[in-house]
Amino acid sequence: MPRRDVGLAVLVILVWGVNFVAAKMAMETLPPLLMAALRFVLVALPAVFVIARPRMGFWPVLASGLTMGALQFGLLYVGMMLGMPAGLASLVLQVQTLFTVVIAATVLRERPNRMQVAGIVIGLVGMAVVGAQYLAAAPVLPFLLTVGAALSWAFGNVITRRHPPRTGFSLVVWSALVPPVPLLLASFWLEGGPASALAAIQHVSLRSLGGLAFIAYGASMFGYGIWNLLLSRHSAASVAPWSMFVPVIGAGAAWLYDGELPTPLGILGAAITVTGVLLALGVGNRVLRRRANPPVPTPHSEPPGL
Repeated sequence: MPRRDVGLAVLVILVWGVNFVAAKMAMETLPPLLMAALRFVLVALPAVFVIARPRMGFWPVLASGLTMGALQFGLLYVGMMLGMPAGLASLVLQVQTLFTVVIAATVLRERPNRMQVAGIVIGLVGMAVVGAQYLAAAPVLPFLLTVGAALSWAFGNVITRRHPPRTGFSLVVWSALVPPVPLLLASFWLEGGPASALAAIQHVSLRSLGGLAFIAYGASMFGYGIWNLLLSRHSAASVAPWSMFVPVIGAGAAWLYDGELPTPLGILGAAITVTGVLLALGVGNRVLRRRANPPVPTPHSEPPGL
C-alpha cells in the first residue's frame, strides 16, 4: 500500500476501535437491534438524495447491504443480547480476516503469499490469547452467532472487491437502504414490538444519541467508506488484516472510557496480534529484503596525502 492508503487504514481502525465504546453509550437507552436499524437510517437519509449511485449494479448493492449491514450487525447484536461479552465479540468478529482471505482466494483467485498467511495466523493466535479469559464463560449460541457475523462481513468484503463501487462512500450510503427493514422486524420480534421501540425512542438520552451519531457517521459512513475504497484498490489479503488492530485500539478506548485495565494475558495477546498483523502487511518482507540486500556504501576518494 502507498503511504496515503496506509494512513487511511490507520484512521479507520482508530475510529472502529472507539466504535465499541460509542455502541455501549448508544445502547444505554436503545435496544441493540433498534439501535442498529436507526444507525443505517441515519447513514442512508438524507444522503441518498445527494450522493450518486455506486455504479456497481443493483444486486451487488443489495448483497452488500445484507451481508455487511443486516446480517453482520443483526447476528452480532443478537449474540450480544443473548450473552456474548462485548470484549470477546470484538475479538471474534475479527476472524473475518481469515474468512475474507479464504473466500477471496476461492472466488477471486487472489492467493496470499506465505508471509501474509503466517501473519494472519499469528494475529489470530494473539486474539485467541486475549480471548482466553472470556472463552470459558462464553455461551455457545451467542459465540456461533458472532462467528456468523464475521463470515457475513467477509462475504461483504469480497463482494466489494469483485464489484468496485464508484466510491466507497457511495456504496455505504446506498447499501444502507437495505438493513433497516430486516433489523426493525428482528427488533419488533425480539425486543418487545413497535410500542416498545417507540417508547425507547421517546426516552432516548443525549448520551445515547451521541453514541448513535458516532457509529452512524464515524464508523459507518467514514469507516466503511474508506474500507470499501481500500478494498477496491488492493487485494483482500492486503486490507483485511488491518481489522485485527481494532480490538487492541478498543481495549485502549475502554480503559480511557471506564478505567477497564487490560490483564497481563490481554497485553501479551495484543503484542502477538500486532506482530502478526505487521507481518501480514509486509513489514517482515521489507526487513528481510534490507538484510539480504544491504545498501552499498558510496565510494569516496581519500584526501591526497600531504
